[in-house]
Amino acid sequence: MNFSELGLNDQLLEALGYMGFKKATPIQDQAIPVILKGQDLIACAQTGTGKTAAFVLPILDNLSRNDSEGIKALIVVPTRELALQIEKEIQGFAYFLDLTALAIYGGGDGINFTDQKKALVGGTDIIVATPGKLLAHMNLDYVDFSNLKYLVLDEADRMLDMGFIEDIQKIIDACPAKRQNLMFSATMPSNIKQLANKVLVDPFEITIALSKPAEGVLQAAYLTYDSQKIGLINELIADKPDYKSILIFSSTKRKVFEIVRALKNDKYSVEGISSDLLQHEREEVLLKFRSKQTRVLIATDVLSRGIDIKDINLIINYDVPNDAEDYVHRVGRTARADTSGVALTFINQDDMYKFSRIELLIERTIMKAPLPYSLGEGPRWNPKRQDGSRNKGRNQRTNRPKQFKKKY
Repeated sequence: MNFSELGLNDQLLEALGYMGFKKATPIQDQAIPVILKGQDLIACAQTGTGKTAAFVLPILDNLSRNDSEGIKALIVVPTRELALQIEKEIQGFAYFLDLTALAIYGGGDGINFTDQKKALVGGTDIIVATPGKLLAHMNLDYVDFSNLKYLVLDEADRMLDMGFIEDIQKIIDACPAKRQNLMFSATMPSNIKQLANKVLVDPFEITIALSKPAEGVLQAAYLTYDSQKIGLINELIADKPDYKSILIFSSTKRKVFEIVRALKNDKYSVEGISSDLLQHEREEVLLKFRSKQTRVLIATDVLSRGIDIKDINLIINYDVPNDAEDYVHRVGRTARADTSGVALTFINQDDMYKFSRIELLIERTIMKAPLPYSLGEGPRWNPKRQDGSRNKGRNQRTNRPKQFKKKY
């Protein structure tokens, strides 16, 4: 459906036109009319489906039609990167509207805190905030939510996974009882359902493409020992000179910078990003990656959700994520907006059972590609062990095709 058919005002449609948006995604098509009507909503949609615009556009539309003072909408998100991204999207959509927005997040300096305080005291129309930093301001008794009309919990499952449940409850308690509540989550575990029952009133429910990588993602995996992983990355990058944007996920901050050191060379630029970096350092690293100054970015799962970086050609899971759902979010960084992309996962002998659970979740068996001959043999596929002990299968090259026609 075209955005012009959803009942949005002319100023929003003009901004959407300038930004090149014409057709609504399924989540936008279903959510926007519900939000415009004022009904509470709970939506389950994976990353890359356009859910930010699904709640931002109707909120902007309604606020532009009703003039009032104070903070009118509060969007709570798990990470500062997502807060900044949503703030940027709001500014783009609201270009022709007399509405203001600001991101509230930690990791800045005293000047940053002062600017945030001014925005909260001055009644900025839309606040996008991480829970901890917002509570730090609320505890100083100058945050007034009495005129709040919208409360949005975005990436709700992620916030609960990060231990924000008590912070979220304090924020909810500070909001007026009469408001519209919108909850967006990539997954719907029992704790999210319990939170929804507490917060939402007779909500409309939407489920879009739950826990499935986008169709445009070509997925494959390599069975490899840890000692072979750096060599495999170098082989893959050397084989794909046309891949200008490569994102590698690691499960730990320590490993991120170990990989960066191992890959540093004169042939291509490599940088790492994790929560250990200061905010301005993280923003600088992301800017260089977006602008293609950095070809290879190594990251923790801080980037697996909510960060919109376009045209990523290749995703590499250096190790298998502990949570099967995180695989979907990592892979979702490529093949966005109907484009194509490649996602590869390195599976050592300890991670095979975890990867089998991912295959069960996405209802698909991922092809296990043979290692390049120069790297030697990898471990045998043996995902059945569940007791935490190592798989001790011998190396093998049985069933290796004479020619592997498609390289990854």
